[in-house]
Amino acid sequence: MNLLFAWRYFRAKKSTNAINIIAWVSMSAIVVGAAALILVLSVFNGFEDLVKSLYTSFYPDMKVSPVSGKTLTLTPQQLQQLTSIKGMKAYSLVVEDKAILENDSTTYPVYLKGVDNNFLKVSGVGAHVERGNFDLGTGDHPMAILGSGVEYAIRVEAERSLLSLGVYLFRKGSDYSADPASSISHETMGTSGVFRIQQDFDNSYVITNMAFVKRMLNLQPDEYSYIELAIPDATQTESVRQQLARLLGKDYRIQTRYEQNQNLYSVMGAEKWFIYVALTLILIVAAFNMVGALTMLVWEKQKDINVLKALGARNGLVQKIFLSEGMLLGVMGGLSGMLIALIICFLQIKYKLIPLQGDSFLIDYYPVKLVASDFVMVFLTILVVALLASWLPSRKAAAQPIELKS
Repeated sequence: MNLLFAWRYFRAKKSTNAINIIAWVSMSAIVVGAAALILVLSVFNGFEDLVKSLYTSFYPDMKVSPVSGKTLTLTPQQLQQLTSIKGMKAYSLVVEDKAILENDSTTYPVYLKGVDNNFLKVSGVGAHVERGNFDLGTGDHPMAILGSGVEYAIRVEAERSLLSLGVYLFRKGSDYSADPASSISHETMGTSGVFRIQQDFDNSYVITNMAFVKRMLNLQPDEYSYIELAIPDATQTESVRQQLARLLGKDYRIQTRYEQNQNLYSVMGAEKWFIYVALTLILIVAAFNMVGALTMLVWEKQKDINVLKALGARNGLVQKIFLSEGMLLGVMGGLSGMLIALIICFLQIKYKLIPLQGDSFLIDYYPVKLVASDFVMVFLTILVVALLASWLPSRKAAAQPIELKS
C-alpha cells in the first residue's frame, strides 16, 4: 500500500510545476552520482588489475629469504627435498645485490639479479622481453637483460650493442675501510635483450646468470640471496608454506606474493575507499534536492494527509508513505545510473572508446573491470542516502495535525 501511494504521488501532476522539476532534478542527480560511482570504481578496478598483473610478472608466487643477513645457505640435501614439496611447480635460486653499471663515462646504479635455469618457470619476465632475447650467457661469458629504463639511462641498445658493460659489486666479507679498492669486484658482461614491465622494475633491474653474480660477490657454492617458487594452485599456498617451514626452520622468511607487496595492496585498497567516499558526496548533494522535493510534496498533499488521518490512518502509515516516495526516487535513480554505467563499461571493454593520452603506457585505453560487489555497495549507499533524505519530510508529514474544513 505504501508503494502504491508513493507511485501515484510520483506520477500525479502537481499543482505547482516546480515540485515536478525539483523531483526530477533530485532523481537525475542520483542517476549521475550512481553512474559516476560505478564508472570510476570500474576504471579503478581495471587499473588495479593491470598493476597487479605487472607485479605478478616480476614477483613470484612465494619467496623464501633469510630473516637476517643478505644470504641464506642451502645444502644439497635441502635442495633435493625442495623438489618433493607438494603443490609447488618449480623453484629458482637467485643471487641479487646492488651494483653499478658503466658504459663509457656513463654510470648507473642497478639491482643485479643472477638467476638459474629454472627462472622462467617461476617468473613471467620472459614474456615481457621487448627486444632481443632472454639469453643469460654463462659464468665466464655473461649476458644481461636490461630493464628498459636502465637501457635508456646508460645509453645503449641492448640487442645490438657489441660493446660490453662494466659491472661493479662489493665482495662479501671484504674490509671496506682497510682497502676500498680491493673490496670491489669489476667485470664486464654483454647485453642480449630488454624487458619492459613496470617503471619500478624497468628503471632498476638487470638480469643475468647466477654463476657470474656469485663469482663477483665471492659467495660459497651453497649461498644464495633467496628462493622463488611457483605455485599454480593458489589454494595450496598455505600448505606449501607449512612444508617449507618444516624443511627450512625458523631462520627463513616465507612470503606470499601479497606479503611481498603488502604496502602496494594496502595503498590501492585505501585509494579505492577514498574514491568511494569522495564520489558519495555527489549523492549527498542529491539528497539535499530530495529533501526539498519531498518537503514540497508534503505541502502539496496536505489535504490527502488530512483525509487519510480522518479515515483512521496512523502517523506511522503516513510516514511510511513518504519514506517510500523517497526510496522510490532513490531506487529509480540508482538503477538508472547503474544501467547507464553498465552500458558505458561494456562499450569501453568492447570498442575501447576512451583512449589514454600519451604513449608511455603499456595500454592505450582506459581499462575497465566490472565487479558485482561495487554494484551492491553503490545500491546500498543509495538506499541509505535516500532513507536519510526522506526521514525529515516524512516525519513532518506524520506530525501534521488534522485540519478538515467544509
